[in-house]
Amino acid sequence: MSNRPAGHVARSTDRPHPETPQRTPRRTPSRTFLRTSDGVRIDAVYEPGAGGRDAPDLVFVIAHGFTGDADRPHVRRIAEAFGRYGAVVTFSFRGHGASGGRSTVGDREVLDLAAAVTWARGFGHARVVTVGFSMGGSVVLRHAALYGGADGERGDGGRRGGDGRGVGDGDGGGDRDARTDAVVSVSAPARWYYRGTAPMRRLHWLVMRPAGRLVGRYGMRTRIHHRDWDPVPLSPVEAVPRIAPTPLLVVHGDRDGYFPVDHPRMLAEAAGDHGELWLEPGMGHAEHASDDALLRRIGDWAVSRAG
Repeated sequence: MSNRPAGHVARSTDRPHPETPQRTPRRTPSRTFLRTSDGVRIDAVYEPGAGGRDAPDLVFVIAHGFTGDADRPHVRRIAEAFGRYGAVVTFSFRGHGASGGRSTVGDREVLDLAAAVTWARGFGHARVVTVGFSMGGSVVLRHAALYGGADGERGDGGRRGGDGRGVGDGDGGGDRDARTDAVVSVSAPARWYYRGTAPMRRLHWLVMRPAGRLVGRYGMRTRIHHRDWDPVPLSPVEAVPRIAPTPLLVVHGDRDGYFPVDHPRMLAEAAGDHGELWLEPGMGHAEHASDDALLRRIGDWAVSRAG
């Protein structure tokens, strides 16, 4: 976790006015606040990447893990790695960094990702790859199920009824511009409410207890919603079968301290023939454990599947 202020920009580009138009000319670095379908302002950054004339017309949309944000050094490192393969959009989930709202720890964050993907397509790129880590890894799976299909048709990947805490039919699931062309989920859980490891027990305390939420707000600069999920959103393993035929890559370390290897194996089994599983020897959890060699392999996979 960085000791830098939450608003620090870890790169040399200037930050434009927050009302930068969504249709800013492509190949121009841009930073703006997006508006989600439920009215939350999301801080987002577009970088055109270092690819040459022959590079595929590809944009990566990066979904960070819990307590991350677009300016954290580990998120910037991921963005720089994928910038060798195409343009990159990073953003801060609700409740994180400069974004508004409060974190729902993977539920309504699907709407944040949908807004970022739509913005990315506005730069004219032909293909979008969503790459998520940990919490973001679960979000990219549910997003692909909800906004999936070559024609932007909605799978029933959002929620199971209720009063609006989950992502439902009215939240833009049929928006063609919000769809993705390939999905990479790194270090994601397969099921909700998992408490089988010490880090996950600490995380549940952080999210579910008032004292924990205070620690999250002032110690980790993450504002967490106080309400429980109602209804409980579709789990990642339930969402995965609805992603097909969109290409899917599941990446997980065999030394992940948060989620043991039964989680990626459940996701791979649910994906069937349309998904791939990379179980990485010696790898730990999420962005910090993703070394340069792994990021290059993911970039090559993305170019081959969506480029």
